[in-house]
Amino acid sequence: MAIGTQDDSDQMLSEINMIPFIDVMLVLLIIFIITVPVIKHAVNVDLPRANNEKLLDKTQNVRLTVDADGTYFWNDEPLTDAAFEQRLSAAAIQQPQPELHIRGDRAVRYERVAQALAAAQRAGVQKIGFVTEPQLP
Repeated sequence: MAIGTQDDSDQMLSEINMIPFIDVMLVLLIIFIITVPVIKHAVNVDLPRANNEKLLDKTQNVRLTVDADGTYFWNDEPLTDAAFEQRLSAAAIQQPQPELHIRGDRAVRYERVAQALAAAQRAGVQKIGFVTEPQLP
């Protein structure tokens, strides 16, 4: 910031040098452009839209994704039905019990999501939630 005048009088001239500010903003812009595509590491599903409150994702939460073909993904790892039930049983006996967040594709048959809910109930999972996209106005 340059404060002063060209001559040596006692007058104050307030002039802000914007170049360092612009440099910092350009560096931040470049950082965000590079990091945004790297942030998303998930199975692409077309989530249904509904009004909901944002839920903070804790590390002990389990993300169960059901894609359009009906394949189960446990924290983005594909599973067979037998392995899925084994993982549910293991999660049900953990203390504290993790929350099961179900992300079902809009095009998936309702039967696959209902089977996942029934398996979770049989295994003894107590906390189950559905993940949706916010409804557009």
